[in-house]
Amino acid sequence: MTHLIGYISQIIGPVVDVYFDLKKSKELQLPALQDALSVTRDNGQKLILEVQQHIGEFTVRTVAMDTTDGLRRGTEVKALGQPISMPVGEQVKGRLMNVIGETIDELKPLDHSGAYPIHRPSPKFEDLTTNQEILSTGIKVIDLL
Repeated sequence: MTHLIGYISQIIGPVVDVYFDLKKSKELQLPALQDALSVTRDNGQKLILEVQQHIGEFTVRTVAMDTTDGLRRGTEVKALGQPISMPVGEQVKGRLMNVIGETIDELKPLDHSGAYPIHRPSPKFEDLTTNQEILSTGIKVIDLL
């Protein structure tokens, strides 16, 4: 799978514009809205950008998911071809994660095989449960109410 490659054209705070030279290949398209892009900072750390707007035929406006320190114009950006995903399931209970699903609690890394995109349709109304359940908090005064 070939990744679409672009270059940073403008940085204003957390907003980063990325230029893709699509003139060379007619079958390539700009990354879709809400798709993730990856860029490597000068210090070697990866930064994830999320596409928010198409500006013209060759540029996308993105929002950085972390600080843009260490970025500069002309830095190479790779389109990942998918939105930002978060791991789900029993493995995430009690874990601390950042906005892109990486653990920040210094425990073992999570398995991203069971991950859902952060932008996805809501569940159907008939799939939601309406059962009333008692939520035990462990605080006697509240649990008696």
